[in-house]
Amino acid sequence: MVVAVVVLFITISALIARYKRCPSDKILVVYGRTGGASAKCIHGGGAFIWPVIQDYAYLDLKPISIEANLTNALSRQNIRVDVPCRFTIAYRSGKHGQCG
Repeated sequence: MVVAVVVLFITISALIARYKRCPSDKILVVYGRTGGASAKCIHGGGAFIWPVIQDYAYLDLKPISIEANLTNALSRQNIRVDVPCRFTIAYRSGKHGQCG
């Protein structure tokens, strides 16, 4: 009886540990064997990750700021100019379950 309770407890603990929830500011990317697609993206939900045949990673949705300064560029009037540039890049989440 005690062995059955211990086995049941370990099984339930293992199942709970493999369920991954996704916070609202990230995308959960499940890859491996996902039913035809190479990856499955989940935004604002959760998924059960099968051990050995699947793995997961989080994609952050926070904007990224990239600085690309252009120095000694020639203008149309043949004047050397320095152009400071900063780009802000962000991901847009699409439909549930689709990547890209």
